[in-house]
Amino acid sequence: METVQSIIKYDERHSTAVTIGTFDGVHIGHRKILERLIQDAKKLGVKSTVLTFFPHPRMVLQKDSDIKLLNTIAEKTRILERLGLDYLVIHPFTLAFSRLSATEFVRDNLVNKLKTQKIIIGYDHRFGRNRNANIVDLRAFGEALDFEVEEIPAQEINAVSVSSTKIRHALEEGDIQTANKFLGYQYMLTGTVQKGKGLGHTIGFPTANLHIEATYKLIPKKGVYVVSSTIDNRTVYGMMNIGHNPTVSHSDNSDERKRIEIHFFDFQKDLYGTEIQVDILERMRDEHKFDSVAALRAQLEKDRQTALDLIKK
Repeated sequence: METVQSIIKYDERHSTAVTIGTFDGVHIGHRKILERLIQDAKKLGVKSTVLTFFPHPRMVLQKDSDIKLLNTIAEKTRILERLGLDYLVIHPFTLAFSRLSATEFVRDNLVNKLKTQKIIIGYDHRFGRNRNANIVDLRAFGEALDFEVEEIPAQEINAVSVSSTKIRHALEEGDIQTANKFLGYQYMLTGTVQKGKGLGHTIGFPTANLHIEATYKLIPKKGVYVVSSTIDNRTVYGMMNIGHNPTVSHSDNSDERKRIEIHFFDFQKDLYGTEIQVDILERMRDEHKFDSVAALRAQLEKDRQTALDLIKK
């Protein structure tokens, strides 16, 4: 898959079959559309192309929006690449772009730049200034500008009963199993390992402190989770605490960004400064404060055994 930053940078020699959207999470409902796109592009002899936008439109149009997304743009790119697409076009979403009329968007971008021969969209897709154009308008553009339009029926999408909103809610409630089921993969956190306070190391549970640069990334509910990561081409398992601090006598400041600390099992490599992806497998318990370091260590021993038992299942 080739990633193109902006529609204007697309290689106009290649005609496309296109689908358009934010595709946050690239969940199993999205994949209904993407699989159809890839199949039809092959039949037409054109390039299967996803047109997405960054920042998310709500971040631009609603300045006070606190929307949290399931994927960073880098994570979304990796997921889409695995599906076998030809092109991912990530177009900068700006106020000026949002003000394009439906005609300008379709004619100038989809037809003239992306050389679109077919557009595949979900049943509720809207586009153009103020999102005032719909499938009827798109079909009219198709007839006038010579491209085919296919709408994925509501019943086909709704059959999987999934949406990005449902997945966000599940993660906020700590229901990682439902989130992973709807996503079709383990929910991931990607960040850089930074130095922490070092308490974990002193009690036999050294942790990798994960810093996620993208503040819009949704962090699941506070608690302790079973996780895995691929490091140096090896799958490493561990347990992760999400919260304000897994140690003792730390006040819970709900305004503070959640800390993410991972203890990997049977792994000693220094990861400071390394970017890693952590896949969340299961949630074990809520985050607790402890009366002493000894009590913390005893609980961590229990957590490690619980995690190892879950991994063996």
